[in-house]
Amino acid sequence: MKKIYILTAACAAILAATSCTKLDVKVESQYVKDNFPVTSADFAAFYGTMYSNLSSSYGVPYWRMQELSTDEAILPARDGNFDDGGQYRQLHYHTWTFDHANVKTVWEWGFGGINTCNRLIGATAIAPSTDAIKLAGTTEVKTMRALYYFMMMDIYGNVPIIENFPVPANALPATVSRDKVFEFIEKELLAAIPNLPQKTTSNNTLYYGKPTRGLAFALLSKMYLNAEVYTGKSRYPEAVAMADSVLKNTAYALDAKYSDIFDVNNGPQITETIFAIPYDQQIPGNQITRFGFYPALAPAYGIPGVGFSISMSTTPEFYDTFNLTNDIRTSFWLIGKQYAPDANRKPDLTKPVFNAGTTTQIELTRDLILKPGKPMDVGNTVADQAKGIRSVKYWPDVNAIQATRLNGNDMPFLRLADVMLMKAEAILRGAPATTVNGELQTPLILINKVRARAGAALATTVTLQSILDERARELSWEAWRRNDLIRYGQFETEYPLQNDVLTMDKNTTKRIYPVPTSELRLNSNLKQNPGY
Repeated sequence: MKKIYILTAACAAILAATSCTKLDVKVESQYVKDNFPVTSADFAAFYGTMYSNLSSSYGVPYWRMQELSTDEAILPARDGNFDDGGQYRQLHYHTWTFDHANVKTVWEWGFGGINTCNRLIGATAIAPSTDAIKLAGTTEVKTMRALYYFMMMDIYGNVPIIENFPVPANALPATVSRDKVFEFIEKELLAAIPNLPQKTTSNNTLYYGKPTRGLAFALLSKMYLNAEVYTGKSRYPEAVAMADSVLKNTAYALDAKYSDIFDVNNGPQITETIFAIPYDQQIPGNQITRFGFYPALAPAYGIPGVGFSISMSTTPEFYDTFNLTNDIRTSFWLIGKQYAPDANRKPDLTKPVFNAGTTTQIELTRDLILKPGKPMDVGNTVADQAKGIRSVKYWPDVNAIQATRLNGNDMPFLRLADVMLMKAEAILRGAPATTVNGELQTPLILINKVRARAGAALATTVTLQSILDERARELSWEAWRRNDLIRYGQFETEYPLQNDVLTMDKNTTKRIYPVPTSELRLNSNLKQNPGY
């Protein structure tokens, strides 16, 4: 899969280098008889663009819109550094506008992916290949298009539905209401399921990073769990039914070690991954370590000479949800006095890490105390740089280089633990409990499966709030916190920072982002979302 991404990037470079000559030539198509895809291998390479587009902005701008707008992640300024025009504090305080950098970038990224899928669908239809290969290919691309549409529906709500490429200039798409976009995605996924591959214990490498029935089932479960937000009508029994379609497949299983899921060397061997976005040093997009790690610790973690940022952390309130005894998930937050990790990635108390050129041990503090009068700015002294709890959930990549500062960790989008917690929540919200593979799965049983793998104290009772807290612990920094908080009606909860001069905009219209101004100017058929 990663080879396909690299091949796509190489092809793009060649096209860029040769596209500025003979401008008077009328280009009918980039394909001719001799280069149309024919075999399954041809189509695998042919479809690389829709995957490389997905990885390109998922790990930074899309991730930021989903996480920096919540209590789960915060990127404060450091004496003006990392302010970047105030875009991060605008996400934190819900004061973004239609000109926000991520609002524009993610819209273009999402619809760029949709248009790529539409182009591939059209080209597949006329390719000189067998009907079986073309059906499999069309199903793969339509499922990926549905995934892009889910992201756009979740973020922007009311968006146009585009199924053709190119789009005629005299028929620009109009805004479609969120409930209709939901119906479109639902229809596409349900139609795709019979023709999608089913994950087995022997084919995971072949389909890793590609859509399977598991992806369609899990994504539908996510949609049905959020249906009241998206459409105004609850559909919790359907959320359970789709979750069960994943849980019945014994090829999915919780991995014994939580850390393996997010390791630098993660990949198709992770048994609970339903869909992941692959990354390495040639696939840009994952910069979690660049922005979330504490740079003075880099040599102690075996990453010398790489200039990471002294920027992103979590809020004290979010960290406080990690309150279960013996929970391994707590260990992936760095707080307090710092030590080099041992072979098992636990702090080696014989190896304290000092600030450069001193005998003062590095100590990361929980509280983000702002400089008086400065908006979301904690200062930039050595002590100020240590403000904020850092994450090493995506373990720092020892192969990171200064030129790119990229991580090789693949980023899971949907995985089995998420499905278990979705099912538990849907049952608590009114759906009946169901039996899977001979086991009656109640919310208590499901949440304790997740806790047991983490080594955490088992629950004795389950409430909706305890499910939300469990999702916080299990899925931190996996780009689901905004989605969860909106469903729980807690997206507008404010956690004031000490010396704060700003306050959160608690208008519920901020539960969806605005349509970028640039898109409204290009297409008069688009309508701005309410409240903007």
